[in-house]
Amino acid sequence: MSKKAPADDEKFLFVDKDLLNSPMAQADWAAKKLVWVPSERHGFEAASIKEEHGDEVLVELADNAKKITVNKDDIQKMNPPKFSKVEDMAELTCLNEASVLHNIRERYFSGLIYTYSGLFCVVVNPYKMLPIYSEKIIDMYKGKKRHEVPPHIYSIADNAYRNMMQDREDQSILCTGESGAGKTENTKKVIQYLAVVASSHKGKKDSSVQQSGSQFAYGELEKQLLQANPILEAFGNAKTIKNDNSSRFGKFIRINFDVTGYIVGANIETYLLEKSRCIRQAKTERAFHIFYYMIAGAKEKLREELLLEPFSNYRFLSSGHVQIPGQQDDEMYEETMEAMKIMGLTEEERIDILKVCSTVMQLGNIAFKKERNQEQATMPDNTAAQKVCHLQGINVTDFTRAILTPRIKVGREVVQKAQTKEQADFAIEALAKAVFERLFRWILARVNKALDKTKRQGASFLGILDIAGFEIFEDNSFEQLCINYTNEKLQQLFNHTMFILEQEEYQREGIEWNFIDFGLDLQPCIELIERPNNPPGILALLDEECWFPKATDVSFVEKLLNTQGNHVKFAKPKQLKDKTEFSILHYAGKVDYNATAWLTKNMDPLNDNVTSLLSNSSSQFVQDLWKDTDRVVGLDTIAKMSDSSMPSASKTKKGMFRTVGQLYKESLAKLMTTLHNTQPNFVRCIIPNHEKRAGKLDAHLVLEQLRCNGVLEGIRICRQGFPNRIVFQEFRQRYEILAANAIPKGFMDGKQACCLMIKHLDLDPNLYRIGQSKIFFRTGVLAQLEEERDLKITVVIIAFQAQARGFLARKAFAKLQQQLTAMKVIQRNCAAYLKLRNWQWWRLFTKVKPLLQVTRQEEEMSLKEEELQKAKEVSIKFESELKEITLKHTQVLEERNALQEQLQAETELFAEAEEMRVRLAAKKQELEEILHEMEARLDDEEERAQALLVDKKKMQQQMQELEEHLEEEEDARQKLQLEKVTCEGKIKKLEDDILVIEDQNNKLLKERKLMEERIADFSTNLAEEEEKSKNLTKLKNKHESMISELEVRLKKEEKGRQELDKAKRKLEAESNDMQEQIADLQAQIADLKAQLAKKEEELQNALARLEDETAQKNNALKKIRELEGHISDLQEDLDSERAARNKAEKIKRDLGEELEALKSELEDTLDTTATQQELRAKREQEVTLLKRAIDDENRTHEAQVQEMRQKHTQAVEELTEQLEQSKRVKSNLEKAKQALEKETSELTMEVRSLVQAKQDGDHKRKKLEGQVADLQSRFTDSEKQKAEMGERCSKITTELESVTNLLNEAEGKNIKLSKDVSSLSSQLQDSQELLAEETRQKLQFSTKLRQAEDDKNNLQEQLEEEIEAKRNIERHVSTLNIQLSDSKKKMEEMMGNIELLEEGKKRLQRDLETANTQYEEKAAAYDKLEKTKNRLQQELEDTLMDLDNQRQNVSNLEKKQKKFDQMLAEEKSISSKYAEERDRAEAEAREKETRALSLTRALDEAHESREELERANKALRMEMEDLISSKDDVGKNVHELEKSKRGLEAQVEEMKTQLEELEDELQAAEDAKLRLEVNMQALKAQFERDLQGRDEMGEEKKRQLVKQVRELETELEDERKQRALATAAKKKLETDMKDLEGQIETASKGRDEAIKQLRKVQAQMKDFQRELEDARAAREEVLTTAKESEKKAKSLEAELMQLQEDLAAAERARKQAEAERDELSDELASNTSGKSALADEKRRLEGKISQLEEELEEEQSNMEILNDRLRKSAQQMDQLNNELQMERTASQKNESARQQMERQNKDLKAKLQEMENQVKSKFKSSISALEAKVAQLEEQLEQENREKQASAKTIRQKDKKLKDLMMQVEDERKQAEQYKDQAEKSNSRVKQLKRQLEESEEESQRATAARRKLQRELDEATEANDAMSREVNSLKSKLRGNPEPKE
Repeated sequence: MSKKAPADDEKFLFVDKDLLNSPMAQADWAAKKLVWVPSERHGFEAASIKEEHGDEVLVELADNAKKITVNKDDIQKMNPPKFSKVEDMAELTCLNEASVLHNIRERYFSGLIYTYSGLFCVVVNPYKMLPIYSEKIIDMYKGKKRHEVPPHIYSIADNAYRNMMQDREDQSILCTGESGAGKTENTKKVIQYLAVVASSHKGKKDSSVQQSGSQFAYGELEKQLLQANPILEAFGNAKTIKNDNSSRFGKFIRINFDVTGYIVGANIETYLLEKSRCIRQAKTERAFHIFYYMIAGAKEKLREELLLEPFSNYRFLSSGHVQIPGQQDDEMYEETMEAMKIMGLTEEERIDILKVCSTVMQLGNIAFKKERNQEQATMPDNTAAQKVCHLQGINVTDFTRAILTPRIKVGREVVQKAQTKEQADFAIEALAKAVFERLFRWILARVNKALDKTKRQGASFLGILDIAGFEIFEDNSFEQLCINYTNEKLQQLFNHTMFILEQEEYQREGIEWNFIDFGLDLQPCIELIERPNNPPGILALLDEECWFPKATDVSFVEKLLNTQGNHVKFAKPKQLKDKTEFSILHYAGKVDYNATAWLTKNMDPLNDNVTSLLSNSSSQFVQDLWKDTDRVVGLDTIAKMSDSSMPSASKTKKGMFRTVGQLYKESLAKLMTTLHNTQPNFVRCIIPNHEKRAGKLDAHLVLEQLRCNGVLEGIRICRQGFPNRIVFQEFRQRYEILAANAIPKGFMDGKQACCLMIKHLDLDPNLYRIGQSKIFFRTGVLAQLEEERDLKITVVIIAFQAQARGFLARKAFAKLQQQLTAMKVIQRNCAAYLKLRNWQWWRLFTKVKPLLQVTRQEEEMSLKEEELQKAKEVSIKFESELKEITLKHTQVLEERNALQEQLQAETELFAEAEEMRVRLAAKKQELEEILHEMEARLDDEEERAQALLVDKKKMQQQMQELEEHLEEEEDARQKLQLEKVTCEGKIKKLEDDILVIEDQNNKLLKERKLMEERIADFSTNLAEEEEKSKNLTKLKNKHESMISELEVRLKKEEKGRQELDKAKRKLEAESNDMQEQIADLQAQIADLKAQLAKKEEELQNALARLEDETAQKNNALKKIRELEGHISDLQEDLDSERAARNKAEKIKRDLGEELEALKSELEDTLDTTATQQELRAKREQEVTLLKRAIDDENRTHEAQVQEMRQKHTQAVEELTEQLEQSKRVKSNLEKAKQALEKETSELTMEVRSLVQAKQDGDHKRKKLEGQVADLQSRFTDSEKQKAEMGERCSKITTELESVTNLLNEAEGKNIKLSKDVSSLSSQLQDSQELLAEETRQKLQFSTKLRQAEDDKNNLQEQLEEEIEAKRNIERHVSTLNIQLSDSKKKMEEMMGNIELLEEGKKRLQRDLETANTQYEEKAAAYDKLEKTKNRLQQELEDTLMDLDNQRQNVSNLEKKQKKFDQMLAEEKSISSKYAEERDRAEAEAREKETRALSLTRALDEAHESREELERANKALRMEMEDLISSKDDVGKNVHELEKSKRGLEAQVEEMKTQLEELEDELQAAEDAKLRLEVNMQALKAQFERDLQGRDEMGEEKKRQLVKQVRELETELEDERKQRALATAAKKKLETDMKDLEGQIETASKGRDEAIKQLRKVQAQMKDFQRELEDARAAREEVLTTAKESEKKAKSLEAELMQLQEDLAAAERARKQAEAERDELSDELASNTSGKSALADEKRRLEGKISQLEEELEEEQSNMEILNDRLRKSAQQMDQLNNELQMERTASQKNESARQQMERQNKDLKAKLQEMENQVKSKFKSSISALEAKVAQLEEQLEQENREKQASAKTIRQKDKKLKDLMMQVEDERKQAEQYKDQAEKSNSRVKQLKRQLEESEEESQRATAARRKLQRELDEATEANDAMSREVNSLKSKLRGNPEPKE
């Protein structure tokens, strides 16, 4: 294929999904109600429904808007646009012809030639080369599933290959279609894909296979497989009207693969070669390609040898040399020769093949003429005949005689009959067809031989069927019937497979559906064609007519009408053109057949004189072609067809040859059996037009092919079921809008949601089914839902559009209103300007305004430049200092960040290390488990290996036997051949007359040929039977190995039973001894009980003390943590107060500096005025007041700090007191521990004394003591294991519960000891266990105390570390403060030295202050982070401690579940509220942060405005200095001064008014100062209130904790009461146990009876073993004779499979029995003493006995079934042997009396049929009898099982009740633990939320305080600026008024 850009291949594979999801198309479909209407031109056209009138509908066509009335039944629904160009047409919601055609058309026009339709892959011939067959595409489809990639033939091939590899199931790909549809090309692509994927030479890759000179990328076999195609195409393909390379034969390519998936061989079978193409072709058509290749490509020497001529000289090439576009015949000749060479054909064989081809063409050049006055034919020119004879190696005269006057047998005489011209032409044409057909078969045989030469055995195969599809022509002949017959069979296969897949899908999804096998729909039509009798079908009638004399095509049709006239699928054409016409109703439609020349086509007659000449040819190749001349239909049969004089002669010919119909029917049957045994994949090729034009699609042609190909038939089957299926999620996502309120909010399973949606939609239940993962719909339902969805969406969109339009209209209206107001404003301004334009003062104002301050600009500029230079120098200095400070600051920040990163890294490493440790431990456990499993598997595999070795030996023996049997058969065959020779000798002796002898000889020869055919058939059958017998032997070996294993296991079980009997006897003796010792030990038990009760009371008291002490300790620890948290809060408050104090001091200094500056300025300028002195006095008073306020604030801060220190010291003292209390508690616990240890030691001493007393008591206990010692040793081992496991997973809760459980068990065991013999030893063990557990508990308590001490030490260490960290931070802060103070001093020195640079200093100070505040905030945030980290660690420890405490209290909280549930619900609601509040607080904090940022921006803007004001101030000062300098010039210019005097006086008056305004402003400033003082006092009061509120909160928390402690105490009391109730319940259980013991005694009696039954069963088992051995011998005899019975062996295979399953079930049961036997032996060894152990043993023994009985019964039934089957098979084999003997005797009689041969043959056939029917009936009856017996045995088994189960249930009910009670108690305890854990989690979550809330509140308060401070500073700055500006103005006015006194 021609490669294009990578985008091109995707364009021809993938659908553009943007076009599919266009909302325009969806809206158009929904609005217009589009449907499909039938059209003559386009097949179907889109139209929209306008009106409906009953059955007729008015429709408007979509293309031309033309209106048409159509019948309602002709309308077909249209799919929604989302289904456009769908890859699988089975997904269409409207499955109809129009939708299928539209989908194929749309995809074809888009370049997508492949489309799925359910199981079909539909391919439309593109008539151009597409870039979709490259190596890239092969790689894309390799290993991909069907739904993962777009449709392609590679996808079909890959899925078939993968299924073959995975499922080990043979696969087949069925390519059908019309000529020119692309079947052959697609089969080539499949072979090419498999050659690449399954090649054993994977390293090389080269797709160029067609050229002979190229190096192939495949292995030798793959290369030959690909080269077989050009050879077959050359000899079997031809150019037709529809197709340039049309295959004129059907083929089935069978590619074999090994286990690894490599190609190991191939085989090709052909069907229906079109032989007639050799002799005649239509116009513009060609004969087979090889004729043209040979004439065009052969070289001169070869042309002479082959006697070749130009194209025009050959009559059989009717159209001459017809060229194929794009193909050169000479090049193709070289390619075919190269392909033959690769396939292994020698040079001689190739020349012989070409000679045969040349003879076929030369035969057409033989011309005959009719003699005058006679009909006899003559050959005037025999040159062509000479060439034929030369090429074929025969005599010319013999050939001409055989053609013109052949010898024909008439009755008993042989006569030379002259042939007419028509007969001679017919003979020549028939000979040419036969020669070419035999050549084609020979080439196919050689190809198959070359492809099957490998020695590797094929594990599975993949078959590719390339056969003509269903076609309906105007004139349909015999070949068409055969093709349509095969397509009926293939369609039935498709329907059957589709039905099976649908059934599997529905079963998987659990859908109710009445299953219909649609394959049965085609059965009537198939039976009409192929039925052999009752009544006979078309092919059978045709064969029958071939034997009748004077039978014609008309008589055949009349007979067919008489026999099949009433058949459903048979019809007579309405208009009879000819008497030979009839019709058949196929699945694709009605087909009219013309039966002219059907008899001759069916017999395919040849001139037997010529064939005998060819069989004796001098050429060995020609002889090989004509080996089987005896099977040819001769001229005598044709003569007898027309001659009615000798009816007896026709009878002799029956069965002598096989017709074309018979052969084709057999080959088709073989093909169908192979296809039925494979998993089929269907490919349907479609021709789009007959013009071979790309991009054109004829709708009617495609629809006809869809019907013929069965695509529409498959769609019909889909419509019966539920073709549309959608995943739950997709259905909900797409159609939830239709049921918006049906699904509640929150999570819901997809299936439940879909059920609710469908209920809401009110769909008919018949229209849908809900499966496990999908929802299934019938056709059209999804389209209806799509319409409803579109309507819903249109309503929503209309509402949305209305809202949007309203919004736009309102917006436009508002804009118009704004324009109106703007116009009014402009008009007003224009009117004002028109008024002012002519006013004189306005003109003067506009002219004077630009002239103000024009003079003295140069001086001002120079001064300002100097000031600028000075300011620049100062700013450079300050910038350098700022850089140094910022560098230091960044270094500090980097150090802090590095420390934080180290901390985080260490914590992460620690967490990772812990996780790794846990994972390693888990992995270790898993690996240990895997080790144990692998060891067990190793043992099993060793056993299996031994069994396999035994099987292998048996197989070798059987192989030897089979070889001997084969030798015997060969000897028998040789004897038969000898007998045949003797028969021939007798025949020669008996020939009296020459004519009679010749007649008889001919008859015998033909009979012998028929017999050889039968022998060949029998040999093929024998081979098949041998294969089946091999399979049977394999199954037999498996069964024998299973039986041997069962025998071994039975022997083991017998030994185990004997050992059990011995152990039982020992136990009975020991029990008798133990009963005597019970009375002596009862007194000691009572003493032990009393001591145990005392110890239990003491233990309970100690535990109660411990619990109280731990509770007190935990409360103390909680109080300590709360106090620490309170201290940390107070410290934070202190830090904030210090920061506020520092800020106040800074503000004070700034104010002092500003005051000093103001003082200096006032002293310089205003010494003379009284008003200035008053102002100074007021300012000094203000300063003193401010100083006093600052001093007061300092005093209050110091008092608060002292109070905080006192509180801190008090908290530390309380902590120390609590630590001392905990130490006292610890000492008390140690004392209690010592007391408990003393008590335990006393108990151990008492137990030892009891043991010694017991040993000295009685002499009878010696046996018992030995057993007790063994038990104690085992028990100590188990105790050690338990101790080790307990130490690993020991927790306080499990230990406490184990103590209580063990006490209860001990009491129960004490009661049992009074009645049972073995209870003494168990009680001793229990007491030892109790003591050991008490010691463990003490050790655990000591370990817990040590842990508590370690926790305390860790807490102290953490406290010390925190104190050190705080000190370090304080030192760091102090150093920073020192650095800041130094920098401030430097700044003050600079201010003292340079007064002109005050502005720069103030800026730097502000920057420094902001930097300091940022640093302090960051330091505070760091402290907070550390504190929160410490808090979290403490909370973690608290939660761990709380967990331990809660686990201790879990046993006391079992019946408080309901209360906890209510509490949990409340706490959840509270936690949700807190979460909401937290979210709100976070939102508020974010808003506050944004506000703070806006305030900072406002501050910056205020600073900038202030700087501008200061610049203006400087400018004013400069003006003042100018005024002062101008004072000196006044004396000089007196006249000027006098002039300006008047102006100055006016200015003085203005200054006076300004002074008065300044005084008013001063008073306002004083009022503002008073307000500030009031605000300060209010803030102090608020701060004190906050402190008091926090103290109150802490006290409330303490109260709540105390309340919780009290509640826990009350709960503890309730739990103690509940424990008392539990003890009462325990006593009731003890009474129940007594009743159970009585039942156990009765059960022991039943056990004895069961043991007796066991012995009986063992005896029966021995009998069964003997019977098994007999059955084996009989079975081996049967297997020797089973090779001759094929049909019976098939039924036996099924039965053997059932037996195998039964044996597997028996084996599993036996394994279970062995496992239970091992358990029983262990239990007997370990629990010999104790009635409870005996009861368990009894129960298990009973279960084991019942299972053994079941196994025995199953084995008995299996053995009976086997024996019956073996006997029946032996009988059947005897019958078969008798039948064979009868046949032999019959054949001998035939030899002795040859004249009665025909009658005896008929009798034998009838007898054979009767015998087969009898065998079948007997076999069916035997199967039914066996099935009935099996059913009876199963019913008996079920009854016995039910009785046994009922008896076992009564014993186990009480045990189950006890276990259920214990499980309930444990479940309740676990639930309580879970509830407690949840409560703890919720409490911790609430605490975290509270802390977060508090922190957020603190941060918000700080932010508000900072905001207020900033606002105050802003107000003060603005007020100071205003005051300064006023003072400056007043000073100006005064300075201007000062010159008056000087005058």
